[in-house]
Amino acid sequence: MQQNRRRDRRPVRRVGPVREPSPAVPVPQGADVVLVGFFSGKQRDFGALMDAAAEELARRGARVVGRIVQRRGVSAGGAARMTLPYSSRTLLSYGKVRETAALCARTRAEAAVFLCSLTDRQRRVLTRMLGVPAVSLHTDSDEAA
Repeated sequence: MQQNRRRDRRPVRRVGPVREPSPAVPVPQGADVVLVGFFSGKQRDFGALMDAAAEELARRGARVVGRIVQRRGVSAGGAARMTLPYSSRTLLSYGKVRETAALCARTRAEAAVFLCSLTDRQRRVLTRMLGVPAVSLHTDSDEAA
C-alpha cells in the first residue's frame, strides 16, 4: 500500500516555452530622456560613466534632461549583496523607481535609458511603472559587436 506523499511547500518552478527576446526599442531622434545608472558602492567613477553615457546619447540625437543613480553596497548590509539587483523585476529599489517616474513626468521625458542591460521582463515592468519606454543604452547587438 502506498503512502500519500506530503506536498513540498516550495513554489513550483514552471518552465514555459522559450520565447525569442523582444527587439530593443531604439531611442527616438531628438527625444528627451532620463538617464538611469545602477552602480556598486565600491565604484567611484560612476559620474564619469554617466557623463560618457550622456555624450553617447547626444551623439545618437537624444537630450538628457535628468539623471538617476542607484548605488548598491554603500551600507554594511548592502555590501554583502552588492552583486545582486535590489529587485529582479525592476533592478532598482521601489523608491528609486518612484523617483524616476516622478522625474520622467516632471521633465516630460520620452524614455528612460538604463546604462545596464535589461531583461525583457524588466523592460516591460519598468515601462509600465515609469509611464515611458524603458530602454537599455547597450543593446544585445551593441554588445556582440
